[in-house]
Amino acid sequence: MEHSLLVWLLPTLALVAGVAIGFLVARLLPNAVPNSTQRQLDDIQERFDSYQNEVVTHFNSTATLVKKLTQSYQEVQDHLAEGANRLALDEQTRQRLLAALHADAAQAPRERLTPPRDQEPPRDYAPKSPNAPGMLDEHYGLKK
Repeated sequence: MEHSLLVWLLPTLALVAGVAIGFLVARLLPNAVPNSTQRQLDDIQERFDSYQNEVVTHFNSTATLVKKLTQSYQEVQDHLAEGANRLALDEQTRQRLLAALHADAAQAPRERLTPPRDQEPPRDYAPKSPNAPGMLDEHYGLKK
């Protein structure tokens, strides 16, 4: 019986000791590697968040500047219309000035230019007469 107890007790103690040692080794050694990886991941996340904030700030300031530009353009447009109304000597001149002022805003899109249909596109080879030998003919360029 003593022998049977020893057969079960030694492997059990070895298993418990192995688990304890494994737990301690796993707790102490791998902490260095995950911490550096976690630090790198945190650094990359911080840089990404900073970049996103910069992009949002850039587009917000761009939108503000475009809004100011539109308001300035509208103010210039109003100033010119007011000047045309106030400074034009007669009604015909006033109407022409106002029409020219508003023609720029309501200008129709331009039509695309189309190439003439009667022109032949350029060739990337030398033309030849119908019965003349071509450049790939074995007798081309030889005098008889």
